[in-house]
Amino acid sequence: VQLQASGGGLVQAGGSLRVSCAASGRTFSNYAMAWFRQAPGKEREFVAAISWGGGRTDYADSVKGRFIISRDNAKNTLYLQMSSLKPEDTAVYYCAEDRVLHRTKLVISAAEYDYWGQGTQVTVSS
Repeated sequence: VQLQASGGGLVQAGGSLRVSCAASGRTFSNYAMAWFRQAPGKEREFVAAISWGGGRTDYADSVKGRFIISRDNAKNTLYLQMSSLKPEDTAVYYCAEDRVLHRTKLVISAAEYDYWGQGTQVTVSS
């Protein structure tokens, strides 16, 4: 499995950005997906997750109402639309694929995701 994240960049506070993650190697539509992020000097943290069919989502409290996770199973691509960005959103954003086929419940622990993208840097200036 390969996950290729893209779309990061520099944006001013209050702005918007969309990051993408292209997947290959196994049937993308069979697995839940998630975004995590890691800021300098901090541990990797959960951002958002989406079910394998796309019908269920979950968000960290810190991004709820500002970020939207989505997926296009026909294109094997995961997205994270980020709005009202804050300087504290600055981090490397990683996409990850669930290790369990057709899991019924979304999980937020990084240990439950077995494939990871290389990360894309998002920097929000104040």
